Amino acid sequence: MGFAMQVMNAAAVTFAFLAGLLVLVLAVVFVIDKTQRRDAIRRNYPVIGRFRALFSELGEFFRQYFFAMDREELPFNRAQRDWVSHAAEGKGNTIAFGSTRNTNVPGTPIFVNAAFPPLDSQFAKTQPLQIGPTARMPYSAPSLFNISGMSYGAISKPAVQALSRGAAQAGIWLNTGEGGVSPFHLEGGCDVVFQIGTAKFGVRDAEGRLSDDKLREVAAHASVRMFEVKLSQGAKPGKGGILPGEKVTPEIAAIRGLNVGQDGISPNRHAEIDDWNDLLTFLDHIRHVTGKPVGIKLVVGGPEGIAGLFETIQRRGADLAPDFITIDGGEGGTGAAPMPLMDLVGMSIRESLPMVADMRNAAGLKDRVRLIASGKLAHPGDLAWALAAGADFITSARGFMFSLGCIQALKCNKNTCPTGITTHDPRFQKGLVVEDKELRVARYAKQIIKEVEVIAHSVGVAEPRQLRRQHVRIMQDNGQSLPMNDVVKRYNAATGS
Repeated sequence: MGFAMQVMNAAAVTFAFLAGLLVLVLAVVFVIDKTQRRDAIRRNYPVIGRFRALFSELGEFFRQYFFAMDREELPFNRAQRDWVSHAAEGKGNTIAFGSTRNTNVPGTPIFVNAAFPPLDSQFAKTQPLQIGPTARMPYSAPSLFNISGMSYGAISKPAVQALSRGAAQAGIWLNTGEGGVSPFHLEGGCDVVFQIGTAKFGVRDAEGRLSDDKLREVAAHASVRMFEVKLSQGAKPGKGGILPGEKVTPEIAAIRGLNVGQDGISPNRHAEIDDWNDLLTFLDHIRHVTGKPVGIKLVVGGPEGIAGLFETIQRRGADLAPDFITIDGGEGGTGAAPMPLMDLVGMSIRESLPMVADMRNAAGLKDRVRLIASGKLAHPGDLAWALAAGADFITSARGFMFSLGCIQALKCNKNTCPTGITTHDPRFQKGLVVEDKELRVARYAKQIIKEVEVIAHSVGVAEPRQLRRQHVRIMQDNGQSLPMNDVVKRYNAATGS
C-alpha cells in the first residue's frame, strides 16, 4: 500500500510539473504573440491565433488525401497522378463502372471512333522521324514521346540518373534543361537534347558569352543529338531566373561554367538576339559549329509575334529555319516562378499549338520544321490530341516526375521535396532509389505510347502520327461538341491568324 502511494505521489508531482511547464510555455508564447507586430491575428488572439497558420499549411494535404474528389485538384488531380503511377508500376490501367471524367467541360477532346477500325494485323509500327535535314548530322528520333527539360540543380542527382537510365531503356530522348549537361545525364546512354538557356550554362566563356569551343565539346558527345535554344518556358515566360550562390557547389560550378559560390543569373532573354532575324543567324551559327540540329523553345504570346518568325524564314530561306520548335504552354511547369507569370502570362498549348501548326504548314515548312508540344501533356489523351492538332513529338516533365514518385507536395522550390526529386538534401535523396525509379520511367513511357496507339486504332488509323483533326471533336460551352477542324477555323477567322 505504501509503495502504491509513493507511485501515485510521484505521478502527481510529475503531472504538476508538466502542467506548470505547459502553463509557463503558454505564458511565454502569449507574451511573444501579444508584443510582436508582424501578425495581426496572433497579436489580437495570442496562442490560438497560431493555429490558423498551422491549419492553412496542413490544409492542402488534408484536401489532397481526404476531401478533394478524384478529378478536382490542380495542377494535376488524383486520377491523373494515379494513372501515371499505375503505368510506372506496370499495373493495368483498366477501370470499371464508367468514367469519372465530366466530358461536358468546354474544351474536352472527344475522339471519333471508327465504325470499322483496323484489325490487329493492320496496325503499323510508328517509324522514327528525322529532325534537321540540313544539319551535318541529322537526328532520326525514334519516339514520339520524350522527356522535357529539367536541369540538374533544379532536380537531384538520383532523379537525373533515373531519367537517363529509364530513357535509354524506353528509347526516348532526355532534355538537359538549361543547367548544362552533367555526367548523370550521360550515364544511362540515352539520346540527349542539350538546352541552351539565356545564361549559356555549360557552353559559356568566362564573361558568360556563347563559346564555340564549349559548343564543340558538348557536341562531341555522341549521345547529344540536338541543341535547343530556350527563349521562354511555361513557368515564367519573359522572365529569367537565379540559382543562389550558396547552391553553386564545385560540381554545379564545373557543369554550368560558373565560379564556386557565384550566383547563376539567367537573363530574361538572349543578349545576342534582338529580333527574329538575329535568332535565325544565332541558330545557324550553332548548327554550323556543332553539325547537329538546332531548334527553339518558346511560349507563344499571340499570333502577331510568332507570325514574324515564319515571315523571316520565308524571306531568308528555309535552310536557316529552326530544325524544330518546342511550344510550351503558359499553364506553368516545373520551374519556380512568380504566381502572376505562372497563372496569367502566355497562351495555353491548347490554343497555341494548332495556330503554330497552321502557320508552319502555310509557310510550306511541314517537313522542314518539326513541332514539339510541351506543357501539361502527361496522359494518352493529351498526346493523341497534340498529334491530331499538328505536333510531331510531345515532351513532358511533370509526367516523368510523377513516374519518379512525385506526390505533388508543391515543395519544388524549397529544397524539402519529400520524395528526393527536387532537393539536394541527402536525407530526402535517400528515398529515391535509382535502380527502382529507372524502371518506372521506362514503363511509364512505354505504357503511354501503347495507349496512344489504342486511341489511334480506335479512330481508324494504323499508327498515332496518322491522327488528324477530323478525328477529334471539342466540347463547347453549350454541351455540344464540334470537329476540331471547325473550332480551329472559327478561331482563325476571329483572330485573323
